[in-house]
Amino acid sequence: MNRLKDATSPYLLQHADNPVEWFEWGEAAFAEAARRNVPLLISVGYSACHWCHVMAHESFEDQATAALMNEHFVNVKVDREERPDVDAVYMAATQAMTGQGGWPMTVFATPEGHPFYTGTYFPRQQFQRLLAGVSSAWTAEREAVLEQGSKIVEALNERSALPSGPLPTPDTLTRAVHSLADSFDPVRGGFGGAPKFPPSMALEFLLRYGAAAAGTTGDSEDAGDSGGEERRATVEAATSMAGRTLEAMARGGIYDQLAGGFARYSVDADWVVPHFEKMLYDNALLLRVYTHWWRSTGSALGRRVALETADWLLAEMRTPEGGFASALDADSEGVEGKFYAWTPEEIREVLGEEDGSWAIELFEVTGTFEHGTSVLQLLADPDPGDAERFARVRSALLAARARRVRPGRDDKVVAAWNGLVIAALAETGALFERPDLVDAAREAAVLVDELHVDGDRLLRTSRDGRAGTNAGVLEDYGDLAEGLLALYGVTGEVRWFRRAEALLDAVLERFSDGSGGFYDTADDAERLFQRPRDATDNATPSGQFAAAGALLSYAALTGSARHREAAEAALGTVTVLADRHARFAGWGLAAAQAALSGPIEVAIVGPAGDPATTALHREALLSPLPGLVLALGEPGSGIGAGSGSGSGSGSGEVPLLAGRGLVGGEPAAYVCRGFTCRMPVTTPAALRAELAGGA
Repeated sequence: MNRLKDATSPYLLQHADNPVEWFEWGEAAFAEAARRNVPLLISVGYSACHWCHVMAHESFEDQATAALMNEHFVNVKVDREERPDVDAVYMAATQAMTGQGGWPMTVFATPEGHPFYTGTYFPRQQFQRLLAGVSSAWTAEREAVLEQGSKIVEALNERSALPSGPLPTPDTLTRAVHSLADSFDPVRGGFGGAPKFPPSMALEFLLRYGAAAAGTTGDSEDAGDSGGEERRATVEAATSMAGRTLEAMARGGIYDQLAGGFARYSVDADWVVPHFEKMLYDNALLLRVYTHWWRSTGSALGRRVALETADWLLAEMRTPEGGFASALDADSEGVEGKFYAWTPEEIREVLGEEDGSWAIELFEVTGTFEHGTSVLQLLADPDPGDAERFARVRSALLAARARRVRPGRDDKVVAAWNGLVIAALAETGALFERPDLVDAAREAAVLVDELHVDGDRLLRTSRDGRAGTNAGVLEDYGDLAEGLLALYGVTGEVRWFRRAEALLDAVLERFSDGSGGFYDTADDAERLFQRPRDATDNATPSGQFAAAGALLSYAALTGSARHREAAEAALGTVTVLADRHARFAGWGLAAAQAALSGPIEVAIVGPAGDPATTALHREALLSPLPGLVLALGEPGSGIGAGSGSGSGSGSGEVPLLAGRGLVGGEPAAYVCRGFTCRMPVTTPAALRAELAGGA
C-alpha cells in the first residue's frame, strides 16, 4: 500500500514506491502496531543525505528485506526536516544507547513509541540479521524488551535541562574567545580536525566581539595597562580566527568556485573535499556572515563570496512560489559529487590546451577526489591582468557543467530556514545596493506569512504552494522573527515588524519552560515520550538562542521589559557553555554580545525615497555594532505608538519612532540606547561619528 504518495516531503516521496509498507509518522502507525502487537521500525533521514540513499537502495528497495520488515514490524518513515521534534527525541535515545548518532537513523520501538534498540546505517545483510534478531527478541523476550524501552524513556526524562546562569558578562565572552582559540586551527582555519563544518554562528560572534571592541573608546589605552594589552590581544585573536576561517572556506573545495554556494561540510581538515550536499540553512548563515565580514573589514573576498552566494540562492534554491528550497543532493546519477568534480582531461576538452592548462593549475586539479577527479579550489586569486580570462574560463566551465545531470533538489519550504535567508538577503541587498535581493527576501516573507501562518500559529513546511500539517517548532518562530525584523530594518515596512511581534508573543506564551528557558515544541504540540529542548547550537542556531536574539531585537525596538527580560534569561545558558563548549553556543554568544552592547537603537525619520533619508539609512546599515536595530519611518509614523514600556506596540507602529520628527525640515537619525536618545543628526558623517562611540 502506497501511503506516502500524498506526502509534502520530497524525502518521503522518494520512498513512496518502495516494497516496504511505509506509514507516515502519526496515530495510524501506532494504532496498527498495537493491533498487530508488533514493534515499530522508525527510519529517520532527509532527502540530501547520501547514506540515506545508500540504505534505501540496498535495503528498502530490496524485496527480501522489505518482506522481513513488513512481516515483523510497522514501518514508519520520518523526514527529520519536517519533524525535528521526532528526530530530536529519538536521536537523544540513539546517542545515549550507542554513543553516536547520524542519519539514516534506525529505531526499534514499542507500539507506544518507546525506543528499545537504535542505530544508524546498516548494510543489507547486517540489517536483515538485525530484523530477525529484534523480531525474535520481541516474540521470546517481550517483557525484557518492554522493560528496556521503559527504562530508556525514564532515563531520558530524568535528564535535567542544561543549567543556566546569569546574563553573560564581558568576561564571559572573553573566556569564550579563549575557548574557541583552544580548538582553532591556525593553519587551515576552523575549529578542530576532520570533518570540518562551517562554524557560521561562532564566526558571527567573533565578528561582533571585534566590532564591539572597535566601538569602545577611552578604556585601557595606555601601553602600560596590562588589562588593555590583554583585551587587545583577545580582540585581535577573535578577528583573526574569523578572517582566517572565512578565507580558507571561500578558497577551498567546500565552496563552489564556479557558481557560488557552500557544501555541507568538508571531510578533511583542509576544506578541500566536501560532502557535496548543499543546505539552505548553511548558505543563509554564511551569506550573512560573509556580508558582515565585508562590512567590518572591507574584504574584497567577502564581498565576492557574499554576492556569488546570494546569486546562487536565487538561481538554484528559489521556488516558483517565491520561497527557498531546503537542499540539493550530494549525488547525481547515483554518484556522490559527480556533478562538481573534474578531471584534467575534461577541463582541457572544454577550454582547449592553453586555457585548460592555466585553469588546471589555478583550480588545483590534482586528483583530490575519487577516480582521478578534483574538486575545484582557488587558493589564490588570478593576477588582475587575467580578470577577463578568469571570467571567460569560469563561464565556459559553468556552461559545460550545466549539461551534466543535476543533483536532485528538496523543494519543500521550511519556515525557520527561510527566516535565515530572509535576514541574509535583506541585509546583503541593502549593503551592496542590490534591490533584487531585498525583493527576493520580501517575496519569501510574503509566502511564509500567507501560507505558513495559521491564526496565531506557524506551520513548519510547505511545498508547491501547499502548506504542510506539521506545527512549527521554536526555531521556526525564532528564526522567522529574526528574519522579519531584519527585513523591517531594511525596508521600513511595518507589516514585518507586526508579524515578528506576533511570533514572539507566541514564543513567550507557548514555549516557555517556566525557568527562563524554552522547550522546542509548543505546550499544545503532539506529545512524544519526551518534550524536546536543547539550548545548544547544531547546524543552525538552537531554538532557544534564535528566540533570544529575536526577543532582544524586538525589545530594543519597543522598549518592552518583558521581552528583554525573557531574552536575558534565555541567554543564561551561554554563561555555562562559554568556557568549554563555546563552539555550540555561537548564536547565544552573538546575542549576548548584542545585549551587552545595548543593543544600539537607531531611528531614521524622513520621507520615503528622499535621498537624505536613504543616505542616513545606509550609514546606519553600514555600522557593524553588535545587534544594532533600525526603525525606519515617515515623519509622524510613530505618533500614538505609546511609550514603548509595555510588551507590545500599541497601535501596531514601531515605538522607537514615537515622538521622533524631522529636524529643521530635514530627515534625521536618532541614536539611542534603552530608549534614551542623543541629539538627532541630519548628515551621514554626523551619524557615523555618533555610532563610532556607540558601543
